[in-house]
Amino acid sequence: MKHEPKVTANALAVVGGIWYVLCVFWVMVSKSSYMGIIGSWFHGVDFNALPTATLTTSSVLTGLVSFVAFAWISGYIFAVAYNKFLKK
Repeated sequence: MKHEPKVTANALAVVGGIWYVLCVFWVMVSKSSYMGIIGSWFHGVDFNALPTATLTTSSVLTGLVSFVAFAWISGYIFAVAYNKFLKK
């Protein structure tokens, strides 16, 4: 099954945006549980030891836009690479 690069990129951008918004809400509700889970993903790094910043509307929007853009580019590259490997 061939991937259409723009469709795959759009799908990954939407999924990435949803995950980003869910993470923002999680931080707003329970920053300590969020930091604990993130620490376990990074093999024991203690993120609770780092200074915390207050979420601002501009930082959330900047993060959302940049993360969705990164996800879109990743989806596009994935689809192109997938299709090249599929041909072999």
